[in-house]
Amino acid sequence: MSGAPDEDEIEASRAPLLEHLVELRSRLIVCMVALFAAFILCFAFSQQLLVITVHPYTVAQGLLAVRSKAHGATPGVLGWIVDAWVGTRDMFLVLAGRMDAPTAKGATTLISTAPLELFFTKVKLAAVGAVALSFPVLGGQIYAFVAPGLYKKERRAFLPFLIASPVLFTAGAAMVYFMILPFLMWFALNQQITSGPISVQLMSKISEYFDMVTALLLAFGLCFQLPVILALLGMAGIVSSKMLMAGWRYAVVGVVVVAAIITPPDPISQILLSIPIVGLYFVSVGCVWLIERGRKKEDDAGAAAS
Repeated sequence: MSGAPDEDEIEASRAPLLEHLVELRSRLIVCMVALFAAFILCFAFSQQLLVITVHPYTVAQGLLAVRSKAHGATPGVLGWIVDAWVGTRDMFLVLAGRMDAPTAKGATTLISTAPLELFFTKVKLAAVGAVALSFPVLGGQIYAFVAPGLYKKERRAFLPFLIASPVLFTAGAAMVYFMILPFLMWFALNQQITSGPISVQLMSKISEYFDMVTALLLAFGLCFQLPVILALLGMAGIVSSKMLMAGWRYAVVGVVVVAAIITPPDPISQILLSIPIVGLYFVSVGCVWLIERGRKKEDDAGAAAS
C-alpha cells in the first residue's frame, strides 16, 4: 500500500502518446535553438577559443625552457641527477603557479597544410564549445521530459547524477588542460633534435592538435564518470560495496592499464590519471555503501509498517 501515492502520481502525469510526441518535439526544438545560438556565439569568438586551446602548448614551451635551464648546470653524474631533480621540481612549480616560466620568443606556432583546415578546426571548436555552453539547457530539457514518468523517489535519485556527471567531467577536463596537455606537449617538444648533423623540429598541425585535445578531454572526462557508473550499478543491485572492496586490487590494475593506454607514453601523465581514478573508485565504494544503507533503512521501515 506504500506505493499507492507514487502510482497515483504517475497516473496523474500520464498523457496520450500524441501529447508525449508533441512535448518531445517542443523540447527538441528548444535544444536545437540553444545549440545553434551557442554555436554562433562560440564561432564568433573562435579566435579567442583557439588561443585558450593552444595555451597548454605555450605552457609546455615554458616547461621546456625551465628544464633546459637546469640541464647541465652542475657537472658530473651527481650533477646530472641534481639537475634532473631541480628541473622536474621547477616544472611542477610552474604548473602550480608558484614560479614564472621564461617568456617564449614570439607566438606559439602551429601550421595549417590545407586551404580550409583552420576554418574547419574553428567549426569543430565552436561545436564542442556549443555543447558545453548549452549543456544546462540540454540537461534541463532531458530531465523535464523524463521526470513525469518517474516516481518521486526516482526523481530524487536521478537529479544528483544529472548534477554530478557534468561536474566530474569538468574535473577530468580541467586535469587534462592544466596538467596532462602541458606535460604531453613538453614531452613532444623534448624529442626535437636541435644540435648535431641533423635538425628535427616539431611543427604541429592545428587540426591534429585539436583532435588530440578533444580525444584527451573525452577520455579523461569519461574516466571521471566512474563514481556515477558504479553508483548506478549499486542502485540497480548489480554490484555491492562488499564486492567492490573485495576486488579493489584488480580495479587498481585495471585503472593503471587504462591510464597507460589513453595517456602519453610517459610515467608522469599515467600517474596523474591513475591516482585520482583510484581515489574515485574508493569514493564510489562509499557511495554504493550509502545507497545500500539507505535501502536497508527503507526495507526495515516498510517491514515495521506492515
